[in-house]
Amino acid sequence: MQFAYGARIIGVGAGLPSSIVTNEDLTKLVDTSDEWIKTRTGISARRIVKDHETATGLAIEAAKDALAFAGIGGDTIDLVIVATSTPDNLYPSTACQVQAAIGAHRAPSFDMEAACTGIVYAISVGQQFIGSGTYKRVLVVGVDIHSRFLDWEDRNTCILFGDGAGAFILEQTEKNDNEMLATYLQADGNGAHLLWIPNTGTQYPHAGVEPPKTVQRHLQMNGRAIYEFAVNAVPEAVRQATEAAGISVDDIDYMVPHQANIRIIRAAADRLGLSEDQIITNVEEMGNTSAASIPIALWQAISRGEVKIPSMLCLVGFGGGLTWGSAVVRWTAVDQRLSQSRKETAGATAGAGSVD
Repeated sequence: MQFAYGARIIGVGAGLPSSIVTNEDLTKLVDTSDEWIKTRTGISARRIVKDHETATGLAIEAAKDALAFAGIGGDTIDLVIVATSTPDNLYPSTACQVQAAIGAHRAPSFDMEAACTGIVYAISVGQQFIGSGTYKRVLVVGVDIHSRFLDWEDRNTCILFGDGAGAFILEQTEKNDNEMLATYLQADGNGAHLLWIPNTGTQYPHAGVEPPKTVQRHLQMNGRAIYEFAVNAVPEAVRQATEAAGISVDDIDYMVPHQANIRIIRAAADRLGLSEDQIITNVEEMGNTSAASIPIALWQAISRGEVKIPSMLCLVGFGGGLTWGSAVVRWTAVDQRLSQSRKETAGATAGAGSVD
């Protein structure tokens, strides 16, 4: 697609619950073991919200962190998009509450839902608004709290998910300076029954009416079917986006996949011919944080100095819907807090060595 303007990502941030739940902790709830969980998923721990923590609060924390990374104020944001499947309220939107908290004044704000692929969908939508010239800066947040929708007696699902929020800030550039090279989005509603969380309609009876025993109240997943879908969807999304960007898979420095399961990630990477050091993953520490997983994983890798600058990234997600998608991004963003700290240190050093 041709745009009048280009776009780049100038900030990344995260908002995480304070509580860490290890595999050993889960052995007290369900018949499982650390070895059983790690062998099947690669997960050792995950962040889980406490009673006072909310999706909105995590989203605000991630947004403020991304703004600080970019070195800009919330009042410079023109549009707020929040990707979430587990908002605190049906309305108002999480995005409106984030907008108020960061001081984005009258910036249009809305939520969107594409399950674990939500952040990729939101990035693509944000790029459309920037490319058309409608807005210059867009805040995109992915946040999910799955712990409140899990059956903590089902060891096949409760071991997988963690809670958290991640954010990106997109900024308009000149057309010939575009760093958002391509996005690719897909969906197949025929697979909707493979991964879902009941909420409304027949699954959410009116208050005071005894629900039938068949009503499901927790996340439902066909694990085998989702695995088979994902190991095919990820390579497809990466190949399609790189082709649209005019590059090859070999030009990718890092793939940042949705952090669902280490076996899925490794199987997809193997099909793409990508090495272990080209895959950014933190599933061992965070579990599956749904729409937040891609920005959280990238944020953590950047914080640890594990991403070279500049580099070519492919962000790729997959999830309920079924949905899948990817974005090819040239990453040049530097944490402005670190840059400022270096300048202050250099200034102090120069001042200490001066002679009056």
